[in-house]
Amino acid sequence: MPDHNMLDPTRLKFGIGQSVPRAEDPILLTGKGRYTDDIALPGQVWAVMVRSPYAHGVIRGIGTETAREMPGVLGVWTGADLAAAGYGLMKCGMPLKNRDGSPLRTTHRPALATDKVRFVGDPVAFVVAETRAQAKDAAEKVELDIDSLPAVTLASAAAAPGAPQLYDDIPGNEVLDFQQGDSAKVAEAFAQAAHVTRLSLRNNRIVVCAMEPRSAIGSFEDDRYVLRVGCQGVFGLRAQMANEVLKVPKEQVRILTGNVGGSFGMKANAYPEYLCLLHAAKALGLPVKWTDERTSSFLSDQHGRDHEVDAELALDAEGRFLAVRLTSFANMGAYLSTVAPLMATANFWKNVQANYRTPLIEVITRSLLTNTSPVSAYRGAGRPEGNYFMERLIETAALEMGISALDIRRRNHIQPAEFPYAAASGSIYDGGDFTALLDRALGAADVAGFPARKAESAQRGLLRGLGVGNFLECTAPPTKEQGGIRFEADGTVTIITGTLDYGQGHWSAFAQVLHQSIGIPFHQIRLLQGDSDELIAGGGTGGSKSLMASGAAIVEAAELVVEKGREAAAWALEAAAADIEFEAHPEGGEGRFLIAGTDRGIGIMELAARLRQAPSLPEGVPATLDVTHVFDQAPQAYPNGCHIAEVEIDPETGIVTIDRYMSVNDFGVIVNPMLVAGQAHGGIAQGIGQALLESVGYGEDGQLQTGSYLDYALPRAGDMPSIGFVSHAVPATTNPLGAKGCGEAGCAGSLPAVMNALVDALSVYGIRHIDMPATPERIWQAIQAA
Repeated sequence: MPDHNMLDPTRLKFGIGQSVPRAEDPILLTGKGRYTDDIALPGQVWAVMVRSPYAHGVIRGIGTETAREMPGVLGVWTGADLAAAGYGLMKCGMPLKNRDGSPLRTTHRPALATDKVRFVGDPVAFVVAETRAQAKDAAEKVELDIDSLPAVTLASAAAAPGAPQLYDDIPGNEVLDFQQGDSAKVAEAFAQAAHVTRLSLRNNRIVVCAMEPRSAIGSFEDDRYVLRVGCQGVFGLRAQMANEVLKVPKEQVRILTGNVGGSFGMKANAYPEYLCLLHAAKALGLPVKWTDERTSSFLSDQHGRDHEVDAELALDAEGRFLAVRLTSFANMGAYLSTVAPLMATANFWKNVQANYRTPLIEVITRSLLTNTSPVSAYRGAGRPEGNYFMERLIETAALEMGISALDIRRRNHIQPAEFPYAAASGSIYDGGDFTALLDRALGAADVAGFPARKAESAQRGLLRGLGVGNFLECTAPPTKEQGGIRFEADGTVTIITGTLDYGQGHWSAFAQVLHQSIGIPFHQIRLLQGDSDELIAGGGTGGSKSLMASGAAIVEAAELVVEKGREAAAWALEAAAADIEFEAHPEGGEGRFLIAGTDRGIGIMELAARLRQAPSLPEGVPATLDVTHVFDQAPQAYPNGCHIAEVEIDPETGIVTIDRYMSVNDFGVIVNPMLVAGQAHGGIAQGIGQALLESVGYGEDGQLQTGSYLDYALPRAGDMPSIGFVSHAVPATTNPLGAKGCGEAGCAGSLPAVMNALVDALSVYGIRHIDMPATPERIWQAIQAA
């Protein structure tokens, strides 16, 4: 069990528990950040992709002669050119199985389509020219001869008899028929239940809308492929590019990432453009740059969500859960991304139970290919959805059974005396305080005052509703992660780790952990994450695990620094190593090695400098205090909380205003409260966007109907309420910091809180459910229909 006594937030200005400002902010806010599009390499030329205007069709020919003769053009390549070079194909290697035990049927995607196009935006060729404008002009002259075919864009429609078939070797468009849970026992529980609640829910498709569109520069340097690109982890992307795409040893590939303007899952894996850039760079002997434009991003970036779900909850007469069952269609898009099948299968299974005692779970998911952009992880990746399904079932069951939804929650909450709790999903919850947290949220949100506020809204002709979103999500388990510590010649200390900051603020949080552990001055700590050459391990950033992985690696690496430092301090102080003690924060100062029982000592930074400057050292004395360490791994953690939203609806227009919002969260030990609150705010904003505004639309012919911000509504500042944030921490026992992860929890709480509040407000019309996004038009139509 972690020793949380060392994490006293009152001890250190820059220690764990302090709201230290992000070290990145002065750089970013003064325009000194270095995003991929900011980079200009000597001799750099430009690439522009040629994309299919059809959602489905057979490629008969691609004419490149006219484009090749355009001014400034250096080359035009098609899928045939890349195929001749012998590159590999992108595929999904997840070890998921069909219910009959057979493996997942994966697609094998070339960087450029060669036989068929399968969605609008599917790349079929690319042009490289001296300038971007020249490349764009030439790309427009590439002639496409494509025989159009019927398209299908909805997963359930792709499963229907007679649906257009995307691949000859994937019959019925089905890549996975997933089932988990004891069907017979679940069916028996439903048959014996006093009450069964059923809901059909749409988990709307989302455009990721990262601040920085995808951008990359490919070069071939010293017989190595070098890709400068925004991503979520250079170690994993290097492995994918080397092993799967380029088919070369990993040592021949280097991935470099600077600042990243958001990802949320979308930039985690390889894309077709990356191979195109590297191929052209090697062929031309020049660095080749590509930066997407926003409309092209809408077409070609991997989207999020997109599930059709029938959710069922079996309860006894007192409202206690007997079983939950999810039966879903999951839209994979035209090609399987690296993690596409995970969200609606394993992550539904792990997260639908939330913080409730649920004896039986069954998840049945058919994953289908459609003529749409591929789908991948989006903030939470199945975790918010699992909680959303359960919370909507609870509210509906309460209405149907005449029992308070709060009472149903309390009766089913796992209680502190039951930990460690073996969930039906296979998770082992190590701790929590779910009912107390719910009650604290009700108090913090002043739910007792809601009837008076509802009456006041009614006087103004408005409907007011209150929604509760209890949640618990299972983070990704921290995988092997590097915790390197390097003492630099300029007096700074560099942390080297394999997670990657794409907006989270890792620098400050990791520096706080190192400062707390061994007293290295906070302002002398730097962070290196974005160079694959520096890494020997790295799980990347995703699944709300960065602090649990890199933080634990830093703690363990710091302990190794102290071990090396004792030997070095014994030399510097002319004492025996057995007599050397280490004090992390003597009188609040930097870490110091001392001879036991005396006041003779040496600071850790001075010791590192002495070692660097020494012309020679005795045998056994380390030359540096540098450490390269790999944290093995830890179990996943279980952040949880309760969000409470109050909305007002104008019944004449369907316009929704979120008037009040409170969140009470258990993220375990919090290293930096300000950053954690910011993460929660961001997740809540994205949840509100999905609940009220955002949805990707395709026409019957597969044309994208929401291809710009004129058609796709993101939440703006005026759509956001003031967000309350309260910490109700129960430290995790499964990692050295006691942390639980926080990056995706905002979505997990906001989806059910906002939608439950909407349904509560509309219940005066007898409305029991409305799907996301609950736009003014949909709300107005629901009121009129009622």
